[in-house]
Amino acid sequence: MGKLSPRSIHKIRLREYIGVFKLHSMRSRILPLLLAVILFSCSSPEKQTPELDPDFEKVLTAHGDWEKWIDAESFSFTLFHETNKTQENHFIDLKSRKNRIDAESFQIGNDGEKLWVSPNREAYSGRSVRFYHNLYFYFFGIPYIFTDPGVQVEKVANRTLNGISYETLQASFESGTGDSPDDIYYLLIHPETQRLEWLLYKVTYFNPENDSFNALKYEDYRDAGGLVFPRILTGYTLEGDSTGSIRYQVSFGDVLLQEEPLDKAFFEMPENGVVAED
Repeated sequence: MGKLSPRSIHKIRLREYIGVFKLHSMRSRILPLLLAVILFSCSSPEKQTPELDPDFEKVLTAHGDWEKWIDAESFSFTLFHETNKTQENHFIDLKSRKNRIDAESFQIGNDGEKLWVSPNREAYSGRSVRFYHNLYFYFFGIPYIFTDPGVQVEKVANRTLNGISYETLQASFESGTGDSPDDIYYLLIHPETQRLEWLLYKVTYFNPENDSFNALKYEDYRDAGGLVFPRILTGYTLEGDSTGSIRYQVSFGDVLLQEEPLDKAFFEMPENGVVAED
């Protein structure tokens, strides 16, 4: 039998873990109806919708039924690095933000307590496991991910990029939010679709004094269960008010937003894994 592609593995694993969850749900239905009604009435929390800046909410609405992001439990996608033709499967618990990345030569995971890499640190050749483990989830999840607690989004003065003036939103973070609360993001909004077209961002993870920005273009939006996500992200250097050379390009497929959680064991460190210190 031939070797399964990362995309096939992505689909098989997701079906397996969702199948386990559904089996558990079927078994729970044998509880007495009265007990089920009592539990539902006593324990179902009221839905919490974040209070948002009206201009930000308008942009979110242009991307689809954004409250589905709030309601969802898990998120997964396949990522293709167009520069070196490698693939990765990404799995995220949206409530706890545990995650796992399955690549051909390594796995990276966050079990809620520690970051791990398998089979060893050398298998991942990047600069920092901590920096990378949720990097593309974060970029891919914008603008929805900016509904998180601790994120402040507001309309600011228009910014010009490549000779075009864009309505602009700024996302910043309250102190103590995430690993890099001093990062700043500018969302440049397409004048007709009202969707995110460019992201200008400053990364302070490696250097808190960094004041330079990069540009990321969001292209070819596709629907995934009522929300739209870009099929292509292209990173550029930023030179004044113009983009420079291409830094990288990634594309996405098999996007799944689910109201069913992945099993906690899915994110646990395998026997041959090691704790990532960086």
